[in-house]
Parts: sequence; C-alpha cells; structure tokens
Amino acid sequence: MATITVSISDKTNDLFRKTVEKELGKGKGKLGKALDDAITSWANEKLQKKLEEELMNKMEKGFNLGKILYKKRSELYERDSSD
Repeated sequence: MATITVSISDKTNDLFRKTVEKELGKGKGKLGKALDDAITSWANEKLQKKLEEELMNKMEKGFNLGKILYKKRSELYERDSSD
C-alpha cells in the first residue's frame, strides 16, 4: 500500500468527506477506500479514452487488406466444377 500526500481545496475536501460519509458511512478506512475507488475510476476512464482515440485513428487511417487474388468464390476451392 502506498502513501500519497496531496493538497486540495477546502471546498473539495468538504464535499468529498460529506459524500463519503453519506455513501459509505463513518469509520476507519472509509475515506481511503473512497479515494482509492475515485483514483482507480479516473485512471481507467483516461486509459479507456486514450485507447478509443488510438483505435479511431487506426480506423481513419485504414487497413491494408492485401490484393484480391480470386474473382469468383469457386476459385477458392479445389473442386472440379465440371461434375
């Protein structure tokens, strides 16, 4: 487990503490759990957005699907179509 020291505004602190108390109640570890959930959620959201942008860029760039080697479906099979 890591320890992080941060400075936040009094307004944000009050809002966060009140929300934690309302959602999780009072008790040892409630604030830490809520903060851990908030940081994890924020990081996952940013990661998801980055992945989405990368995939959209790849789609806009396009894919090289190679050359068409067959004109007819029957050319894909080794069957003799004269039967």
